[in-house]
Amino acid sequence: MRKFLIDTDTASDDAVAMCMALRHPDVDVLGFTVVAGNVPLDQAVQNALYTVELCGDDTPVYAGAAQPMLRDLGTAQDVHGQDGFGDIGLDLYGRTPADGWGPHVIVDTIRAHPGEVTLVALGPLTNLATALLWAPDIAGLVERVVIMGGTGEHGPGNISPTAEFNFWVDPEAVRVVLRSGMPLELVGWDVSITSAVVTDERRAQIRGLESPLGDFSIDIQATLSSYAWDETRLAGPDFPDPIAMAHAIDPSPAISEHLGVDIAIGPDPMRGTMIVDHYGFAQITPNATVVAHYPEDHFFEMLLDLLGNRD
Repeated sequence: MRKFLIDTDTASDDAVAMCMALRHPDVDVLGFTVVAGNVPLDQAVQNALYTVELCGDDTPVYAGAAQPMLRDLGTAQDVHGQDGFGDIGLDLYGRTPADGWGPHVIVDTIRAHPGEVTLVALGPLTNLATALLWAPDIAGLVERVVIMGGTGEHGPGNISPTAEFNFWVDPEAVRVVLRSGMPLELVGWDVSITSAVVTDERRAQIRGLESPLGDFSIDIQATLSSYAWDETRLAGPDFPDPIAMAHAIDPSPAISEHLGVDIAIGPDPMRGTMIVDHYGFAQITPNATVVAHYPEDHFFEMLLDLLGNRD
């Protein structure tokens, strides 16, 4: 089985991605490290613990960084709800994470399984950057690093005209990761809004599974659905973290290119903007595989399979 380590700022789309990994028969999730982002750290930890419990699993969940490296935390609670799960009244309190701090867990896990770990980062990159600053050797010990972040081939951003939320929250952490030498694969918000929008038809397919995880995956999108219709003008909530997880599980159908990538540190409005050197004008040494497209039908086929009832 492939070994995954998943870093998450657990809100409504992160939880769906977590379910996909936990339910995949060929994936062994070694742990979840949690970072502040969509919601404050304590809430993100509770959401991760709830999701693992709902999946009937006991994979450990570790608390990590509570704020970005150099900035105050800006959350997305206006998008995902104050509790990150659509404010639908779930019992998201009182669970206890495993002993250990997220960045330390990242380092220890990668060192314990050299060349075997696929690290999937679904939130701001604070935990990963902190781990790299403490132990830069892990850059050469990880098999793959799949990151949901940025907007690679075409805009717009979802927190500013050009920036995606995860990269906007902690751009300094992004720069550390981009310059680390890790084998990076970037799945941006642009991929999600072209291939992972949960339209009425897709929502009906997921509801039609009549499974607890399928219903959970739709229920917790309550506030995100309203945000999509009112603000981003999509035909429903989109699933950036689940489509990044789909790429982590099966990258074969993706269209991608190895390119030089950097990040705009600031100030606004450029803060967190992903700079992709498509034509070599900036002479950035290629450092990341940028996913331009992941097929919609392949993604939803995988999603429906993993969220459905299993014996």
